[in-house]
Amino acid sequence: MSDLLAGRADAAAGLAVHGADAVDGSAPASVRAALVAAGLPARLAAKDPTLWGPEAEATARARLGWLDTHERSRELLPQLAELTEELADLDHVVLAGTGGSALAPEVLARALGRPLTVLDTTDPGQVRAALTERLGRTVVVVAGNSADAVETDSVRRAYWQAFLDAGMSEAEIARHFVVVTDPGSPLEALADELGVVVIQSDPEVGGRYAALTAFGLVPAALAGVPVADLLDDAGAVADALGRDRDNPGLALGAALATAATTGRATVALVSDGTGLDGLGEWAEQLLAESTGKVGQGVLPVVVESPDAPGATGPDVLTVGYGGALGPGVAPGPADVAVNGPLGAQFLTWQYATAIAAAVLDVDPFDQPDVAESREHTARLLAAGPPPAESPSATDGAIEVYAPAGAPADLAGALRWLLDGLGDDGYLAVTAYLDRWADAAVAGLRPLLARAAARPVTFGWGPRYLHSTGQYHKGGPRAGSHLQVTGAVTDDLPVPGRPYTFGDLQAAQAAGDRRALADRGRPVLRLHLTERAAGVAQLLDAAGRTLT
Repeated sequence: MSDLLAGRADAAAGLAVHGADAVDGSAPASVRAALVAAGLPARLAAKDPTLWGPEAEATARARLGWLDTHERSRELLPQLAELTEELADLDHVVLAGTGGSALAPEVLARALGRPLTVLDTTDPGQVRAALTERLGRTVVVVAGNSADAVETDSVRRAYWQAFLDAGMSEAEIARHFVVVTDPGSPLEALADELGVVVIQSDPEVGGRYAALTAFGLVPAALAGVPVADLLDDAGAVADALGRDRDNPGLALGAALATAATTGRATVALVSDGTGLDGLGEWAEQLLAESTGKVGQGVLPVVVESPDAPGATGPDVLTVGYGGALGPGVAPGPADVAVNGPLGAQFLTWQYATAIAAAVLDVDPFDQPDVAESREHTARLLAAGPPPAESPSATDGAIEVYAPAGAPADLAGALRWLLDGLGDDGYLAVTAYLDRWADAAVAGLRPLLARAAARPVTFGWGPRYLHSTGQYHKGGPRAGSHLQVTGAVTDDLPVPGRPYTFGDLQAAQAAGDRRALADRGRPVLRLHLTERAAGVAQLLDAAGRTLT
């Protein structure tokens, strides 16, 4: 990694990008110079929809509002202040949403130390735990556009029933819900039918670019985040985004594109410890879903620390992120460091991702492969419970479902999966478990990354389907997959549906496996028959057997 203070930083309005010039200079020809020569900085700032080719033009024309949505979002501030005051007695804020509708508010709350319960899960234990926490003081923000998006709709139904069971009338229940959606959406129609307050989002902004719209601001404001500051910070950096110099978005975008086109398409995202924890998970979705398609893309990997396995490597661009730094304070160890306030970070990363997508010649605003797993899930639910599968082996609290050609036992199947990565593959670990109670399973990522010496990602199912799932199905066909599922001992019905949360979670995991198998990717499933014991056993196996 380079000495980031030694080179020139692209800085504007308190946000600085260090190290980008060195990355750009490592290429045979300067990507940044080519972008400037083509007028891309000014053209993107002016919302030119032709930057990503004729096939993407129609989508881009309708989805470039993120460039100035921070200005329009100011109109929401009086409404948010009034809503926050009206609901001041409801201090347990729950967000039911998926993708960018969940990740942006979560990073806002985490980075600024405000409590927010995000439910983008179908795990019955996690949903039940949320339902039992201060129900009478809970407000549920339902975010999205479709009235039947399965995770969001299921959580909405569970809370509505819980309020009914607590003795509330439907009029009383309506006060405990806020809907955030685009104008004229099916979810808006449902909210009107239920008598729930609706706050409209910016229809010119897609989900993963919607951090500074109502999708990000409403739950954050209810959780106590000073959202006006976010808009101020975004507005301050926006003026730099049309410039050829001192343009942090251009610097970051050119560095990402340079790396992706010169053998470093894996981007390790690491917090430098100066604040903004959780920004990596948001940027992970932005990069993966915007660039991972038509067989190419940037593979983002959120790593635990600068010295964690996978944080560096010959085919890795290490990008550090954090809050604003004082004069003369060195950024954390990374190839590129992005430091500044959160509102400016959002806009800069979005601009950079759009720049990188233009170089890669992909549409940054669509997600053509996301729907496939969802369609498989719907078919599985409609067909009823599938026949029970027989594991290839059982080892303690872990059932092994090894793919054809793999060893049947736990250690052998894991070793086979890692050995199959070769010199250019990566491993994606996905846990369809309780993100709170089973949090320790995330420790698999660094253990397997150390054993494989290849990129290893970690995601929670079904969250990852709306995040990195697009890359895993539409990006380079180089991924191998480890899916971890777990037994459900205390299931929870989905009110008004013929299935439970446990059924839904199992169908989503099975649908995901089918979508990956259809692409010829190896998938090893490990099922924990007792979750706590199984997680401990799996971590032990990864630590002992695979080193």
